[in-house]
Amino acid sequence: MAGGTPSGILFFIVGPSGAGKDTLIDGARAVLRQDERFSFARRLITRPADAGGEAHEAIDTEGFAALERAGGLLVSWQAHGLSYGLRADVRDALAAGRHVVANGSRAVLSRLIGQVPRLVALVVTASPEILARRLAARGRETPEDIAARLARSQLALPDGVEAITVMNDGTPEEGVARLLQALEEATSRLALKPLPIDGWRDRIAFLPEDSIIGASDYDGPGKVEISAAGRAIRARVNLVAAGTLLAPHELGLSREAFSALGLPEGASVSLKRTPPQHSRDALQAKIRGEELSLEQYETLLRDIVEGRYPDSEIAAFLVAATRSLSDAEVVALARVRTAFSTALRWGEPIVADKHSMGGIPGSRITLIVTPIVAAHGIAMPKTSSRAITSAAGTADAMEVLARVDLTEDDVRRTVGQARACIAWNGRLNHSAVDDVMNAITRPLGIDSNRWSVASIISKKLTAGSTHVIVDLPYGRRAKLRSLEEAGELAALFERVGRGVGLHLEACPTRGDAPIGRGIGPALEVRDVLWVLEGHPDAPQDLREKALSFAARILAWDPAIGTAERGRARALQLLDSGAAREALQRIVAAQGARDPAHRPAAPSRLVRAGASGVIQAIDGWRIAGIARRAGAPLDKSAGIDLLRGVGEAVTPGEPLYAIHAHAAPDLDAACAMAQQDDGILIGAPAANATSGSRPASPAAGRG
Repeated sequence: MAGGTPSGILFFIVGPSGAGKDTLIDGARAVLRQDERFSFARRLITRPADAGGEAHEAIDTEGFAALERAGGLLVSWQAHGLSYGLRADVRDALAAGRHVVANGSRAVLSRLIGQVPRLVALVVTASPEILARRLAARGRETPEDIAARLARSQLALPDGVEAITVMNDGTPEEGVARLLQALEEATSRLALKPLPIDGWRDRIAFLPEDSIIGASDYDGPGKVEISAAGRAIRARVNLVAAGTLLAPHELGLSREAFSALGLPEGASVSLKRTPPQHSRDALQAKIRGEELSLEQYETLLRDIVEGRYPDSEIAAFLVAATRSLSDAEVVALARVRTAFSTALRWGEPIVADKHSMGGIPGSRITLIVTPIVAAHGIAMPKTSSRAITSAAGTADAMEVLARVDLTEDDVRRTVGQARACIAWNGRLNHSAVDDVMNAITRPLGIDSNRWSVASIISKKLTAGSTHVIVDLPYGRRAKLRSLEEAGELAALFERVGRGVGLHLEACPTRGDAPIGRGIGPALEVRDVLWVLEGHPDAPQDLREKALSFAARILAWDPAIGTAERGRARALQLLDSGAAREALQRIVAAQGARDPAHRPAAPSRLVRAGASGVIQAIDGWRIAGIARRAGAPLDKSAGIDLLRGVGEAVTPGEPLYAIHAHAAPDLDAACAMAQQDDGILIGAPAANATSGSRPASPAAGRG
């Protein structure tokens, strides 16, 4: 090091014949032509300048020998009857801090050790089959000569030589990219230094402003990858003033980052800008509205999950993805997302699953459909979500009866014992992609049906499903507003299902009002048990919808074959009590809750404020009141609907009951209902005119 300038690195490129060294060197030289950090050495060769091959400095045999005697060569060697060498002024370039890339020979690596400040052997190679094919294409050697040449190429490198292997087994562009990556990695090696700085949950790396690798190149909102000895972490970069905490050749790590990396102080580590250029190219292409391939999504999503992009760029990507995703892209996204999890394998021809786009309070048909299917004998390892904005998710309802935070082993055991499970998906097919995406999409209100289809189907693939039915409720307050919209989404679901090898049926269903009477975990489970037990108060809308979906699933069994026969079989299993027994087996296998949650005893009635006919029930408002009463965290809280759409009511007649354990929650829910009870009451049926507009909601009175 002279005058404080760090010395450069001599990159000595070696490799067997047929590896494509010249092609990669030429490609890297073209890319790095304007990069003052690098220079490319021209070899002296004792052959004419116009003899073809690499661009070299021609010299005759006598001149080469004289130069060598005078110490004008850094290194020299003989091959194929010719003399090769590098001029000694390579040392001057290295001393000035420039990295020198040279085409060399494995045979002289040992002689270069100690001759330059830092020597890195870049070993360009490919598989023996590819090397043999490339050599045979030249037509200069017999198969025996090629075999002998390949055998010589297996010679080991000398001890003490730092080496990086560059596989050149793809296109020339891919090989050049790998060589450039190797150069970048080697030039960004720094000495590791722990700093007494607490980054809390964040991993932070610190670079001095006078860093030998150019600190400003790594400063910014993204992360860098720090790696050595097979270990790697990603961290954010902060800069520190020159001459304070760190020397120019050092990299500082916060306590958390140093512990996570697990390397000793002083270890030589490399920094890699993240994400790589081809990943950033894919992101920019999507932002421009272009279609991406499966391979591009693999790269892009991996880099997003690994924290290589700042939130601002992820948000821009997601906004673009909500505007333009082709069917092929949805299929690609579903496949790529599946690769981030380990898929379950069941070894059965039919593994059934059901999904609902949600938004309809009380529609707890999964807890009826699943035991019907299990009672028939079809495997149904159902994983479901908890509520996000509703009064209960399927997992919340099942948790009234049994444990739902199952492990993979628990799921396998439960399905083995009971042919089905109803488990929380957060512990099983937890998605690293969703963790990152949801943290951005939910605050920004970004939503896309096409993105959702990819997410849903990937989770079904991860669960090991072979056959899936999707419920698509539509209505004024549902996620899908019209039958047309639901039909379009159903067609997309089925196309993407075919694209990933799933048997998938998507069914638009009416979603204008709550299904069943109960809104809230315990109340919804009460409705489910009433249906399974044939109770006279069992909600008929819940029963009919469950039978409809069970019929279609059972029709997948070749012995059933049609939805009509499937419905007959589902009715038999329901009416005989076999489905109720199947649910009990599932509950026992998952771990029964004893005692099960029951609806809260403290309740108040919300009464009609006017005479008329109930024309609509605002499920969103009703669910909001149920949540204010404490659902779903309080499993016993919620709403019990006492009247339905089309029923006539008189002033003071009960519309629904609010259940809550805590008096303040009950008061708050009643106050919310007093403002707007969510029940639309119109003119009495005798005076109603065709097409009349429903009246404004009548305020409830408790």
